[in-house]
Amino acid sequence: MKVEEQAIRARAYRLWEAAGSPEGEEERFWYEAERQLKEEQIQHELKTPDTL
Repeated sequence: MKVEEQAIRARAYRLWEAAGSPEGEEERFWYEAERQLKEEQIQHELKTPDTL
């Protein structure tokens, strides 16, 4: 399962901003964004008509 880098970057930036833009924690937000997007992708795939 691959999540596009641009989508991760945008989500990570929003998470970082929402947390008050803490310095030195960019990786934490990157990995959290990637995790969230992968989870959303899995949920979407589980709901496709092919699996109902």
